Amino acid sequence: MSSKPEQKETHQANGAVLPIVPVDCLTSPDRGQLVEPSDFLGPDGNGVEVVVLESRANAKGVREEDALLENGSQSNESDDTSTDRGPEPASPLKETSFSIGLQVLFPFLLAGFGTVAAGMVLDIVQHWDVFKYVTEVFILVPALLGLKGNLEMTLASRLSTAANIGQMDTPKELWRMITGNMALIQVQATVVGFLASIAAVIFGWIPDGHFSIDHAVLLCASSVATAFIASLVLGMIMIGVIIGSRKMGINPDNVATPIAASLGDLITLALLSGISWGLYKELESKAYVNPLVCAFFIALLPIWIIIAKKNAATREVLYSGWEPVIIAMAISSVGGLILDRTVSDPNFAGMAVFTPVINGVGGNLVAVQASRISTYLHMSGMPGESSETAPRKCPSPCSTFFSSDVNSRSARVLFLLVVPGHLVFLYTISSMQGGHTTLTLIFIVFYMTAALLQVLILLYIADWMVHWMWGRDLDPDNFSIPYLTALGDLIGTGLLALSFHVLWLIGDRDSDVGD
Repeated sequence: MSSKPEQKETHQANGAVLPIVPVDCLTSPDRGQLVEPSDFLGPDGNGVEVVVLESRANAKGVREEDALLENGSQSNESDDTSTDRGPEPASPLKETSFSIGLQVLFPFLLAGFGTVAAGMVLDIVQHWDVFKYVTEVFILVPALLGLKGNLEMTLASRLSTAANIGQMDTPKELWRMITGNMALIQVQATVVGFLASIAAVIFGWIPDGHFSIDHAVLLCASSVATAFIASLVLGMIMIGVIIGSRKMGINPDNVATPIAASLGDLITLALLSGISWGLYKELESKAYVNPLVCAFFIALLPIWIIIAKKNAATREVLYSGWEPVIIAMAISSVGGLILDRTVSDPNFAGMAVFTPVINGVGGNLVAVQASRISTYLHMSGMPGESSETAPRKCPSPCSTFFSSDVNSRSARVLFLLVVPGHLVFLYTISSMQGGHTTLTLIFIVFYMTAALLQVLILLYIADWMVHWMWGRDLDPDNFSIPYLTALGDLIGTGLLALSFHVLWLIGDRDSDVGD
């Protein structure tokens, strides 16, 4: 060899400075053989001691903890003799079932009470004139409430992952993530709100064959204004929750998405009801107000697009993140069509108060699971990289719910929260005399069956979907939660409508369903 291998470090031993050479530098690249000992002769011809270090940089060049990811809590920290490694962020994977449940329980209950409040609001506003004469507003309800899954929960999952892997540790990184993501969700909220209004008009026109341009503009203005304002408020709350969670030593994956949902349903539904009612009143005397409102929010789009494009953290999502939010909006709109058809039927009048609850609880739980799995995968590599933590085959139900894997453990914890959580929420609704429904045993059995089946399906789909997207070079933080929460809306609304229908068929008069 004509030149000596590059010296990486030095090692002090008995006053002599000795070279430390990685083991891959000791081989000849063309023959794969060890280099000659003469290459390491000192200036006086005497040999020097060579300390061989094994080079084991992983794909990300950060740290080697593949073997520790699965059972990090059992690792022996005394085995790590490295002195130049900086402190690693607390891993959400080193958790017991009790710690997971303890961290998830409070935000889960908070989110549930938020959906209960949203259900009570919907139970009241369904009798307003705008909901009676522009029934397509009901179609907007799941679509706009689903924005918390399309945007706010996705934002929470994305920022939780960034916080857990150390991308928000400095003020500069934190500010960059905040500005870029806030601009991004404003773009997405405006576009999705506009498309949701179009879907509502189409789904309302197809069954009845009736179209009103005034009602179409009203739906557009109400939807865009609600989506924009709700996303702005909830996005700011999410950022505060994630920053506060990191400072308190709490895993943001466990608390951010449920808190996003706790206020998301209530704020969004209150805004939709108030804005649509106000614009409906103005429709009679000032018809120009509706198109002006719609044009104002759409005119702000270029500003948010420019800000999001200048930020490297959100530029890619700005270009590639539209498919999941648009498809999720369409799926939620189908659930809205089911809600519109059932709520308008006097036999299912009590269904309005329960729809946000069952949909919200299912969406909250599956969002927590998807966010946790995504963080787990990010800590082992980059999307598209093949690893033992990201199997490409479809998981079996046993591996999803009954294995020793940390994600299976969290799935069991989340599933076990369904029954006690819904019992608390049902009692709250009953005590507040909402839903026009008495809580009989048969009603509770049917309701719980629908809720358990919904969450069971969603958790299994999440386990498959997140790994499937990861294996195809898609970031699950940006793509999985919109699909999962939209499926939660569709499955929850469908199963709830089926339960009410069966109760009506068997004549459960004691429950006063539809009274």
